[in-house]
Amino acid sequence: NLELLYQPMIAIVGSRQASKWGLRNARLFANALATAGVFVISGLAKGIDGAAHAETLRTGSQTLAVCGTGLDITYPKEHLDLARAIAMNGLLVSELRPGIGPQAHHFPLRNRIIAALALGVVVIEATQKSGSLITARIAADLGRDVFALPGPVDDPLHAGCHQLIQQGAKLVCSPKDVLDELNFL
Repeated sequence: NLELLYQPMIAIVGSRQASKWGLRNARLFANALATAGVFVISGLAKGIDGAAHAETLRTGSQTLAVCGTGLDITYPKEHLDLARAIAMNGLLVSELRPGIGPQAHHFPLRNRIIAALALGVVVIEATQKSGSLITARIAADLGRDVFALPGPVDDPLHAGCHQLIQQGAKLVCSPKDVLDELNFL
């Protein structure tokens, strides 16, 4: 349903090697945003992305996954059931033709699509070398809002979020902060 591309979208992104805290917050934000009528978008990756997609579907809402492969290949493979559920209740999008498997340079390309489609990007948890920072930088360059959750100052999984906040991303502590900033309620 291509009409879904016209929905107001917010991206939820973060670490593939997410902590329990990060996964809990990904689910919390996805649930609240989806319940408020926001179309949640992410990249179908392990960790934060997968948790955000799964929780959005659990609310009965639709979600959009931008893939770094052709649509006939699910990456990571353990997200095959999740990808099928998204195909039934949302959209799977890729600029890569069928048969193209995962390659490192595909994921920054995927991230630019996520940033371009979203009104804002919420970074839940990210290291300083996280692909999520690529998404956030592209979003900022496109004039989109960038939101970041703070965490313990000595935890490398939050160093990227802290860096984003230092660079002007909006510090958020709850989904309401995002909804208020974007005037969704």
